[in-house]
Amino acid sequence: MDGFAISRVVQLLSILLACVDIGHSAPLLRRTPTGHDVQVLILGGGVSGIIAARSLHQKGIQNFLIVEAREELGGRMRSFTFGAPGRQVTLEIGCNWIQGTQLDDGPINPIFDLARKHNLSATPTDGHESMTTFDDGGSVDYLDIFYKAGDAYINGTIAAGARVNKTLVDTTARTGSSLVGWKPMTPHEMASEYYHFDWEYAQTPEQSSWIASSWGNNYTYEVTQGGFSDSNLMSIDQRGFKHIIQAEAAEFLTDEQVMLNATVKSIKYSKIGASVTLVDGTTMTADYVISTFSLGVLQQDDVVFEPALPEWKVEAIQSMTMGTYTKIFLQFPEKFWFDTQFALYADKERGRYPIWQGMDLEGFFPGSGVIFVTVTGDYSERIEALEDDQVQDEVMGVLRSMYPNVTIPDPVAFHFNRWHTDPLYRGSYSNWPPSLFVDHHTNLRATVEERLWFTGEATSQKYFGFLHGAYYEGEATGDTVAKCIQDQGCAGRPHVEEIKNARPYGLKP
Repeated sequence: MDGFAISRVVQLLSILLACVDIGHSAPLLRRTPTGHDVQVLILGGGVSGIIAARSLHQKGIQNFLIVEAREELGGRMRSFTFGAPGRQVTLEIGCNWIQGTQLDDGPINPIFDLARKHNLSATPTDGHESMTTFDDGGSVDYLDIFYKAGDAYINGTIAAGARVNKTLVDTTARTGSSLVGWKPMTPHEMASEYYHFDWEYAQTPEQSSWIASSWGNNYTYEVTQGGFSDSNLMSIDQRGFKHIIQAEAAEFLTDEQVMLNATVKSIKYSKIGASVTLVDGTTMTADYVISTFSLGVLQQDDVVFEPALPEWKVEAIQSMTMGTYTKIFLQFPEKFWFDTQFALYADKERGRYPIWQGMDLEGFFPGSGVIFVTVTGDYSERIEALEDDQVQDEVMGVLRSMYPNVTIPDPVAFHFNRWHTDPLYRGSYSNWPPSLFVDHHTNLRATVEERLWFTGEATSQKYFGFLHGAYYEGEATGDTVAKCIQDQGCAGRPHVEEIKNARPYGLKP
């Protein structure tokens, strides 16, 4: 690490240390010409919040404050130390992948760009090329079905694109797969479909838009559709994946511009500004407020708005859905499992501990004895209601059925995060259901009273659910708010007052 990089790390640490006790020693607020504490309050220190702040900074706006509930910046980029003493590694309980990177000199994923800039350690992952398959009887080869499921998914995205060109209505991804001839019935077929669909969107085909899930795939992975590339990089950096956004923040933030350990309780807004009250009673005023709260937080009324948000905004918030993606980590004294990157387990119950990844592998964490399994959606919510030891027993039951001839000890370490019930997130990332109209999404992004702005991965039409969606939305919001300040006012983002069907229902008595 060169001297410049070290200085930036030191600067970041000084920001964090200065703000740890922020509830007792608030940043020095600078009054605006309108009498408010700051020009912009940015609520949330994740990717959208940091990039929005950077955009303001680049436009010459310095009188802003990031308000973050946790003890560090990063949002859903969360790492933790896992394992028995002497065998610990830093793993990601939240965002883990750069999804779509860059092909030749084509468009570059901005997260990949940050990763290169800040020297993130990451490694390629590819289940299509490195997969072992199991069911409740042990190891069994159904890779032919696995690849068939992948082909069906691609065919579905092509059919969805044709549907858009004909201005046909949206429907569920389940309907879409059926229309291209994919109707999974067996455990092997259901597990294979799960890998290609649920593992990406954190919800089932029945819960997801056929058209939106298709463009979500194409705009990220399909180069011919403007995507970055079909490759993924998994962060294995022992500073944590969050390092790239924290290091970026350290390049422009000062200690006066960050408030940590500060949870928002309520927001009051009007045409002339807004005020934010924290759970400790602290109140701050601003010309503009940028909310980067997750969709799940907005849906659960964890933050009170005064006056209540208009009906068109509430309808938009409640019409999109929040998926949950849960990684369950285990560490054993030694490795006994597959040598591929991935394993797929087909249970009679769809979505029951299906996707396994071995970390005790060259290029990852050899000798670590770490493996993890992922569940999503309703199954994630189910296990969050259980005690840890109950979940461990279920997971071990599956692992022992995968290896019926191996004596498998209990793990020496076990952990999973409860994203759905965490009041700071209420899930992992957003998903577009078939009932969500494009006008709903317009309203999700729209400002309220010109002063209250909303941004984050959920407000990205092309990249909802993706980390790069959060980046682009934060950048766009910061740029627009800066222009509003420089122009001494703006109309904000428009909304649709009432969203109606193209044709009446035509119900008959």
